[in-house]
Amino acid sequence: MSDLLGLSTLGRVPAASRPRITPGDAGAGIVHLGLGAFHRAHQAVFTEDAMAAAGGDWGIIGVAPRSVTVFDAVRAQDNLYSVTTLAAEGLSTRVIGALAGVRHAASDPDAVVALIADPAIRMVTLTVTEKAYRLDPATGRLLLDDELRGDLESDRPPRTVPGLLIRGLAARRRADAGPIALVSCDNLPANGHRLRGLVDYLAAATSLTDWVAGNVTFPGTMVDRIVPASTAETFAVARRALGVRDEAAVSGEPYYAWVIEDDFPAGRPAWEKAGAVLTGDPRPWERLKLRSLNGVHSAIAYLGALAGRETIAESLTLPGMAAMVRRFIAEDIAPSFTPPPGVETIAYGEEVLHRFANPAIEYRTVQVATDGSQKLPQRVLHTIIDRRAAGATPRWGIMVVAAWMRYAGGLSDDGRALPLDDPLATRIRARLAAAPGTPAGVVEALLGLDTVFAPELSGDDTVRELLVEWLTAFDKHGVKATLAGMEASET
Repeated sequence: MSDLLGLSTLGRVPAASRPRITPGDAGAGIVHLGLGAFHRAHQAVFTEDAMAAAGGDWGIIGVAPRSVTVFDAVRAQDNLYSVTTLAAEGLSTRVIGALAGVRHAASDPDAVVALIADPAIRMVTLTVTEKAYRLDPATGRLLLDDELRGDLESDRPPRTVPGLLIRGLAARRRADAGPIALVSCDNLPANGHRLRGLVDYLAAATSLTDWVAGNVTFPGTMVDRIVPASTAETFAVARRALGVRDEAAVSGEPYYAWVIEDDFPAGRPAWEKAGAVLTGDPRPWERLKLRSLNGVHSAIAYLGALAGRETIAESLTLPGMAAMVRRFIAEDIAPSFTPPPGVETIAYGEEVLHRFANPAIEYRTVQVATDGSQKLPQRVLHTIIDRRAAGATPRWGIMVVAAWMRYAGGLSDDGRALPLDDPLATRIRARLAAAPGTPAGVVEALLGLDTVFAPELSGDDTVRELLVEWLTAFDKHGVKATLAGMEASET
């Protein structure tokens, strides 16, 4: 008798933990690129709740771009998996039945193209992380590399996410399948606008410009939920709660939010009935989250990892860390933009710190620290640029950049190795190896990464001098003592 989660064992799952819709009843209406933990704990949950409240054929076909691990696990479980909510006061687990199927793009890209061309599919959503868009993080321009050129200039099966999209749209036009929305759910500023720019460029190269203009929309979004990487404990918690094994289990914090630009030419689920905010302009929400949550997350991750802390919650207990982050929010972030109506940035930041301190969320610092060259521009550097343009000196934002530079060196303050998991890792290591090992040498080497640092930063003497000052302090005292010294100087 199988002990694996699936349709045949769903009856053994406690009633309160079963899906809120009947799995398989809803037809597929959404293709989602990116079958990772965040999508499964966020958009899929909203979509199931929307279907439970208002019906509709909005089942999701989840597409794994490369890795087969989650694809194989979900397929073996009849497209079922569970989400455990990690609250300080206790845990709760529910099975999600919103997935109507799964595909693996790397082994069968033509099947994904055919899905996008299917008239039943009325939107494509994406959580593929910043690097998959192939956009220059400093300028937002498309990076036309050999892989993407191959997708545009040959008949081979597409190998990139932009290639899948443009091939799918071309097939949809040929099939006369009707309009469609492409919805970025990644942490990019103005993510809908950026996705539109990417597709418009590809459309011009493939004679699709007029069709895209008349048939495709690009709603912007802001997504928010802390979803740590699944561990052995994640799977053990799911088994205890469900009574069966779940090899695709994920977990997340109690808080989750979704702000969506309401621009769907072929309809959408009733996400507002699941708690989402539908709006005409999500950009203020995007900026609030990118700077006040993601930027703070990165700050704590780099400083905490350098100080030897394993998790974000542990890092926040470092003497001086909370004080530094509060100053970052109040002095650098809050004055850098206008928040959404009715939202106060400093109060939002306090809520963020409360969420990050949740001891049940074991979000590893090195996980948050991945892909720093892609994340920093949106999360931190735009704050610095805006404050410098206003004549201010964003001391705390520059401290975060200095922490990233020190982290890129590969060692914590106590000499432990730190992983540089980054698309530019080879370039970063090469530039550091060729530079003097002094704070000024490190700053000169890394500010020269023109795909990360825009000219207004790399050519700013005040920014450069403060980076050297912070790195000198880290070299002399270490991050832990530097933070503690800041707290002592305030008391």
